[in-house]
Amino acid sequence: MGKPAQPDDGPALRWLNEPDLRRPVLICAFEGWNDAGEAASSAASFLVRRWNGEPLASIEAEDFYDFTTARPLVTLDEERERHITWPENTFTALTVPDSADDVIVLSGTEPQLRWRTFCEQILEVARRTDARMVITLGALLTDVPHTRPVPVYGRADDADIAGDLELEVSTYEGPTGIVGVLHGACQDAGLPAVALWAAVPSYVSGATSPKAALALLERLQALLDVSVVTTDLQIASAAYERQVDQLVAEDDETAEYVAQLEAAHDHELEFGPFEEEADDEGPFEEADPDELVAEVEQFLRDQPD
Repeated sequence: MGKPAQPDDGPALRWLNEPDLRRPVLICAFEGWNDAGEAASSAASFLVRRWNGEPLASIEAEDFYDFTTARPLVTLDEERERHITWPENTFTALTVPDSADDVIVLSGTEPQLRWRTFCEQILEVARRTDARMVITLGALLTDVPHTRPVPVYGRADDADIAGDLELEVSTYEGPTGIVGVLHGACQDAGLPAVALWAAVPSYVSGATSPKAALALLERLQALLDVSVVTTDLQIASAAYERQVDQLVAEDDETAEYVAQLEAAHDHELEFGPFEEEADDEGPFEEADPDELVAEVEQFLRDQPD
């Protein structure tokens, strides 16, 4: 599919191969702060498994992680030999079936150190492969019911790009994760960038959400006008919803809270957002996605891990 890798640009970026790509889209997802319910990382991993691809490059972990907090893992293989697994940031070049577009997926772990240098490695991959756009996948915790479709918020920093792709222009201000820093680096480099955020119910924050991962993939397919078979995720999403149903049913307070969220969602779907009137019984009003992002980032900042 490609030519042998050329020599490394430096110690951080390691090229594994250089396939011939047609102005690919670079899709990035990071475990950690930006990945509620592991939705973004799961969506990226699903694409890598589903579409034909090959390793393209990787970012070495040594310069970007504090290993006293992001500790490597020790595993034993079938011969009982010991191996150490370090935090990974791997680029995979993918061939999209029945499409003229190629895709690169960066599956990574949010770094702890030298974020600007880290983003420069990503931009170098984009430059060398002549990538036409960066799309970041993220997920946030917020007040949504697990029984309803997952909201996915699309944002772009450039008003023209937002208009062309029917997205909102990002107006967020406040603390940010590696996704926000990467978008800033793309803007400085003149590289178009889009962010997709899925909403994950805050009352099941510790559970992996295949339903949110599926929602991100569906929005991504529409954005790129491509198709990917998601039957496995659909089945996993149905099982996830049944399992959360059971957990919610065991706690009356949570069940009441979820019922309120469902009522608010259904009311907004039929009539629009709740009006702020004195006789309103519902405590809900239309949520601004940027405010939701701000709330979840503040929540994550307050967590000990």
